[in-house]
Amino acid sequence: MNTPQKSNPTRRIQQLALTCLALLVAVFVLSVPRISAAATAAEIDRDVNSALQTLYRTTPAAKKLAKVARGILVFPDVVKAGLIVGGQYGEGALRVGGKTTGYYNTVAASYGLQAGAQSFGYAMFFLDDASLQYLNKSEGWEVGVGPSVVVVDKGVARSLTTSTAKSGIYAFIFKQEGLMAGIGIQGSKITKITPEK
Repeated sequence: MNTPQKSNPTRRIQQLALTCLALLVAVFVLSVPRISAAATAAEIDRDVNSALQTLYRTTPAAKKLAKVARGILVFPDVVKAGLIVGGQYGEGALRVGGKTTGYYNTVAASYGLQAGAQSFGYAMFFLDDASLQYLNKSEGWEVGVGPSVVVVDKGVARSLTTSTAKSGIYAFIFKQEGLMAGIGIQGSKITKITPEK
């Protein structure tokens, strides 16, 4: 006589976890337009040029701030993915006087209720020398520690002018694509890198 087998809760949890992981990978591949190995300096510069053109076209306040900014740090493509534990990564360049003076990456980790993948870009406008010097001297700057950063949303952008923006750093997030809700740069670690030529 055959006796019915009892279901193993641990095995079911493992199967569910594997299914979720497979789903995450599928969502990640389908949602993120460009995933590649470390970019070269020329590729980063090309992407930064394109990102700034897009940002200035869609956000007039950013174009106005660019005229008075001491430097602009641009991350054209930041990729974020997570299933409970998440992470994000991107590479970019610092422009001073319209010329690239250094290359950086941005890295962040998160934990909580999250699942999916997305990509976005962000640009940080350094309006005073002290903030720019802090970036240049730090061995790895965690956003939220050090100079104040104002993330500019649509409401703030409407009232932002070169006379109301006096000092500190103003960040614009753009080109959001993907399935995750909520983008933040707080806690991101920004570190200088040396890409291939």
